Amino acid sequence: MAKKDSLVIVESPTKAKTISRILGDKFSVIASMGHVIDLPEKELGVDVEKDFEPSYVIVGGREKIVSSLEKESKGKKNIYVATDPDREGEAIGWHIMNWVFKNKKVQRVIFHEITVSAVKEAFGHPRDFDLNMVEAQAGRRILDRLVGYFLSPLLWKKIVRGLSAGRVQSVALRLIVDREKQIKAFVAQEYWEIEAELKKVTSHATQVTSSFLAKLEKIGDKKAEIRNKAEADHLVSDLKDNPFTVSEIKKTERKRYPYPPFITSTLQQEAFNKLRYNAGRTMMIAQQLYEGIDIGEEAPVGLITYMRTDSTNVAPEAIKGVRSHIQKNFGKEYLPDEPNVYKLKKHAQAAHEAIRPSLISHSPQSLESYLTADQYKLYELIYRRFIASQMTPARFLVTTANIAAGKYTFSASGTTPIFDGFMAVYNNDAEEKEKNIIPELEQGENLRLEKLMPSQHFTKPPARFSDSSLVKALEEEGIGRPSTYAPIIQTLVLRDYARRIKGYFFPTELGFKVCDMLVEYFPKVMDIKFTALMEGELDEIEEGRAKRLKVLQDFYPPFKESLDYAQKNIKKEVVKTDEVCKDCGSPMIIKWGRKGKFLSCSAYPKCKNAKSITTGVKCPQEGCGGELIERHSRRGFFYGCSNYPKCTFISKTLPQEEEKGGQEGGSPEKSDG
Repeated sequence: MAKKDSLVIVESPTKAKTISRILGDKFSVIASMGHVIDLPEKELGVDVEKDFEPSYVIVGGREKIVSSLEKESKGKKNIYVATDPDREGEAIGWHIMNWVFKNKKVQRVIFHEITVSAVKEAFGHPRDFDLNMVEAQAGRRILDRLVGYFLSPLLWKKIVRGLSAGRVQSVALRLIVDREKQIKAFVAQEYWEIEAELKKVTSHATQVTSSFLAKLEKIGDKKAEIRNKAEADHLVSDLKDNPFTVSEIKKTERKRYPYPPFITSTLQQEAFNKLRYNAGRTMMIAQQLYEGIDIGEEAPVGLITYMRTDSTNVAPEAIKGVRSHIQKNFGKEYLPDEPNVYKLKKHAQAAHEAIRPSLISHSPQSLESYLTADQYKLYELIYRRFIASQMTPARFLVTTANIAAGKYTFSASGTTPIFDGFMAVYNNDAEEKEKNIIPELEQGENLRLEKLMPSQHFTKPPARFSDSSLVKALEEEGIGRPSTYAPIIQTLVLRDYARRIKGYFFPTELGFKVCDMLVEYFPKVMDIKFTALMEGELDEIEEGRAKRLKVLQDFYPPFKESLDYAQKNIKKEVVKTDEVCKDCGSPMIIKWGRKGKFLSCSAYPKCKNAKSITTGVKCPQEGCGGELIERHSRRGFFYGCSNYPKCTFISKTLPQEEEKGGQEGGSPEKSDG
């Protein structure tokens, strides 16, 4: 057996197994299980008087890993850190090098896909640690610790012990709360539309074509605005006797260009829209695909490139492979003359790649027997999107007809496919709804009116956020980065600041209280533009254009000023009720505890009477007679029967919530990815 003279550190056991099979017997591969060194869990760990110097410790429970790393390093000629190719991975490895391997040479290895060629290429060209990346991660970690450590006790003082606040997730909560306030404040406005069903008359008066729809657009030179039924009925009456004549015909060819290959945010959006996977589920499955899947006789292999990225760049070898695949399987007309190149966003990491299949030869169908249902669906989505991104545009003929009826102008539009292009591989379902087929028409010809169809409508409030639309909003506002979108959402749900009902986020009463308090006392921390500015400054640290100390020095003094003001002025919230304590006759008040809100005697601690607050919804269990009560556990909130333990009924939703769903009149926000 070959002597293992090289040690490799990665984050996870799955990744360790895959890389170990690739590197062979001379390499010992160990998983650190994420961060081994970090700020202390129960104290600030940052000296604000000494240039915000952090005090790092071994993460609780990781002492055995540190010992194992020290033991395994003995006698090794080479020590490599092959953690993930982002700030977090750089920082994990750098801390291990400085804490565990102080006097040994440690080299950094970077790869964006776990395949034989990529891994061996990376180990052939190791590098030193990128200190700018380490500094940027330290800056984020210290900022988040300062905010969380000092804000959380204020929430305890105002609402209840055990609550916590975070720099970025608090701003995400504000987006959800502000949207809910917009929905509640929205006043629907009535409006009407009138459509005409028309037919083209052929040269034989007895023969007619199939009908098509045209919508009333103008009355004279003004846009048609119909406010109520009376106005609609009057217009219908006036229109009935008018001849309908084609006044203008336009035919234009329209191209629909392919979408870029996935980055983290667009993958999360499209996985929600097409597969109904939330952001956390998407990233968990993507991690499995990246770290390695056993596909039979071959060694476990990473099926996709690194899934935390904001870059649409693609390696030249991958471009060459996918172009060959397109020409072979679809034909020359589906292949652009030159590879499609997509514009990078500001601050996108150009050295990273988009999310794509590691090997185009690994088709989803060839791997289906080795993948779970979830893995297969997500891999197929990534695979198809990547192929489509390097194909030619789809082409359509768009026919628009303006139809005059006296002083009224109707408009009809229809789309006919000419060439499917990239849509042979990848469709956006939201774009496939145009069914109106316009027959061949000529200017000046008369049409037969079949019927007029007035319809009542009401303006709708903005839709609540879904995983897809929230991630899109975070990205557009510059809040968070690829590695943070899913954890932000997960944190809001676990803290019960927002609840996911039928895929859409409802802020809880607790979420409203936390958000309102933070906005009142810490408007800058909760300001969306300020948070985006901070993210930009962290990116600049990574790019070497800003210093961590300067960013922290600019942030802390105004934050401390707000903190001091809040500590002096914030008071415990007391919500009185009309109910009287059955034990002592004092008023009952609403309080918050770890398991939600409850009724407590205002004479506490003299009187300790307390009880749960029922929802007013009867328990659906036959013959029970109890009411449902909101309860909390480590897995989140649920509704249980007030007759527990006699009745053990539980449910994640109330009956009216199941009916209400996520929209309350708004339509789901779709993302084109």
